[in-house]
This record gives sequence, C-alpha cells and structure tokens, in this order.
Amino acid sequence: MSLRRAPLPLVVLLLIGCGGSGGSTSSESSSSSSGSERPASDEFQLSSSDDAGQARGDHPSQITATATEAAMRLFVVDPDVGPIPGIVVKLTGADGRAFYTGETDSAGYAEVLVPTGQRYELEYLSLGRRTTSARVEVPTGPRQDIRLTLRYRRHRRTAPAAASTTTAAAPEQERLVLEDVLFESNSATITPDSFPRLDRVVEYLVHRPSARLRISGHTDNLGDPRRNLRLSEQRAQAVRDYLVQHGIDAGRVEAIGVGDAEPVAPNDTEEGRAQNRRIEVVEL
Repeated sequence: MSLRRAPLPLVVLLLIGCGGSGGSTSSESSSSSSGSERPASDEFQLSSSDDAGQARGDHPSQITATATEAAMRLFVVDPDVGPIPGIVVKLTGADGRAFYTGETDSAGYAEVLVPTGQRYELEYLSLGRRTTSARVEVPTGPRQDIRLTLRYRRHRRTAPAAASTTTAAAPEQERLVLEDVLFESNSATITPDSFPRLDRVVEYLVHRPSARLRISGHTDNLGDPRRNLRLSEQRAQAVRDYLVQHGIDAGRVEAIGVGDAEPVAPNDTEEGRAQNRRIEVVEL
C-alpha cells in the first residue's frame, strides 16, 4: 500500500498599503490547495501547494519544524518589481510575544520558527509610524511547514519639496519625517513622549542589521541662522545618541544639522513653522 503525502499548506496574503509615516493599509488572506482561483498577479503568487513546496530562497533552509514549532517560510514580493530583498517581517502572537525573520534575500525569502496553535499578526518592520499587517492562523499540530507569499505594493512617501534647498537626498533615498519626535523648547532635550517612536526605530535597526541611517535636524527661520544651525545639529545628535545608547552601532547612524535651510512649509505662520521644526531620517 502506498501512502500519499499531504500537500503543504499555503496561505497567500495580499497586502496593499503604505510603508511610510501615516500610511493606511488593507489586507486580504486566503488559503488554497489548488490553482483553480486565478491569482491577482500570476507572476508572483504561488498558486498551489506544490508550487510552494518547490519554492526556495538563495540558501538552504536553516530551520526545521518540530512537534511544537511550525517552520514559517515567507516570500515578500512587489507585484510591480518582483521579490523584495532586505525586508524583515515581525510576527506577534496572541500572547504578545514577538518573533522576527532575518532579512529577505534576493529571492524575497525569509524564515522563522513560531509556536503552533496561535494566531499571528504579520507586519513589515519599517521606519514609518504605521506598518502594513495581516493575520495568519497556525493550527496545533506537529512538524508544520507553512509557506506564505506576501504581496506588497509600497507607495513611497517623501518629505515635501523644500521652498529653497542647499542639499537634496538622492532620488532613490526616501526622506521620512519622525513626526512624533519632539524636543523641549529651544533645547536639544528629547521629550519622554518621543521615546516610543524612537524605540520603533531601534527595533527596526536591531532586526535589519544592513540598514544605515542619516538623521537630519531642521528648524524654522526665527532667530539667528547660526544658532538655528547649531540647534538642529544638537537635536539630530541627540536622536543619534538615543539610538546608540539603546544598542545601535554608532557607525550605522550619522547626524547632521540643516538649520532653517530646507523648509517644507512657509515660515510666516505658526503652523508652517511647526512643520519646519522636524527630524528627518534617510536610509543610506
């Protein structure tokens, strides 16, 4: 008598959202053991369990499912450009425990072991304030090998064009304003309310070791320009110091001050000046 091997489970998560600050997201999940449903993007969706079982990353797998842990293998792809390397996926269980993949390789592949019998929220780690997420159920059972294709279209959000500039980020560099990072008035002292936002940056850098950042401080145009430049440098340095004090290698983060040279709004209103007083980060 021959034994027929059960197909590996496949879950396809369709994620459409923003990776930057303030982005909104939507997600749709489905499971399939056949290719009967036409995928939204034939080129990237794994349409059957057999396809998922044959899919591989750049290197041999380093994990093996056990009696209590499922091997979750993730493929992160953009429908427009293909596999996305350098992405870290965070999985948070119902008990609040977090698990992290390594960075996706050139095939968009990453893997992680997670306890069975839980529902997990998946999210892309990003510098943005909000992240794209979806949920997946991992049933109880031994030696589960689960493959997920995460299809993600990122809408890039950059800082608004400056009214007058002396420097500009390279076209491929995304400038992100850390909107919740604030300082005491006329000071480089970071307010305690800013710590959770900076902790998210620390989390991102800890789990994405290839990432390097440039932090730039900006001010409005009130007062002496030389003092504004000095204050912007001190504030950028204060953010860098926070990251380093929380375990990030100093060589991965640089800080510069721009002063009032790169406004993103008119300085003739309080609202505009508040927008110009900001911290930006660029991933290098």
